[in-house]
Amino acid sequence: MLPITRRRLLTAMVISPLLWQQTLRAETIDSQRIVALEWLPIELMMALGVVPMAAAELFNYRDWVGKPELPASVIDVGLRTEPNLELLTQLKPSLILYSSGYGPSPQTLSRIAPSQGFAFNNGDGKPLTAARQSLMQLAQRIGREPQARTHLTMLDEFFADMRTRLAPRAAKPLLLMSLIDKRHAIVFGKGSLFLEVMQNLGLQNAWQGETNFWGSAVIGIERLAAIHDADALCLSHGDDALMKQIAATELWQSLPFVRQGRFTRVPTVWFYGATLSAMAFCQTLDKVLEA
Repeated sequence: MLPITRRRLLTAMVISPLLWQQTLRAETIDSQRIVALEWLPIELMMALGVVPMAAAELFNYRDWVGKPELPASVIDVGLRTEPNLELLTQLKPSLILYSSGYGPSPQTLSRIAPSQGFAFNNGDGKPLTAARQSLMQLAQRIGREPQARTHLTMLDEFFADMRTRLAPRAAKPLLLMSLIDKRHAIVFGKGSLFLEVMQNLGLQNAWQGETNFWGSAVIGIERLAAIHDADALCLSHGDDALMKQIAATELWQSLPFVRQGRFTRVPTVWFYGATLSAMAFCQTLDKVLEA
């Protein structure tokens, strides 16, 4: 076997652009020094088996996202909308990940380190499909394509199993909501991660009203009175005291799904996540609907 000399290696790189790209990527991206400024890219990283060196708004992450849990070693760099740019610079990350259209501008981040953004959806109202694409894009950037392919194969098998398990429940609509304050709730419908998951499972969504780019809408709690013949699942986020206050009101007690005993509080699942949130949502549905 001929020894691998620098000249042979350079020749191979010229002949094979793919080899050149892989070598360059391995030299420039240290997977242990990646910072995630939004919770969606945190999830993409964790799905690939990579823990961020630092991330934004960890104190809220625990209430609103919960899982996957992050180790105590992860550094908090401040708010998702306004991270500590001085601290970011001091950390010298190999890559900064963000959600497109959220937080500092790409130009600001690029002055600190290479950066990459991910969209919650690509304008087609299919966040889960976008998440699959984002996962592969990140995997290609940091050299984790095998892990991405394994994860997506496992995801397809998981959905196939869940579709079979939840088939008996397909005829009854589900209202997906979370409390915002004493007068408002957030509901999920067209364009949401939850709706695309439910469509994959053959389940019906009870909210047919307006939604924003993220597939959600903040509405007055009184509008929930129009939802009949549906089970309501309320995603908690460290809001037990708020729930107790709302539950004591006449308005809440008059809601159809409350009077019929068809309201259930469930653990937090991130509304605007990716594949791991989709799986956690399925597991929540399976547990609640089986009960």
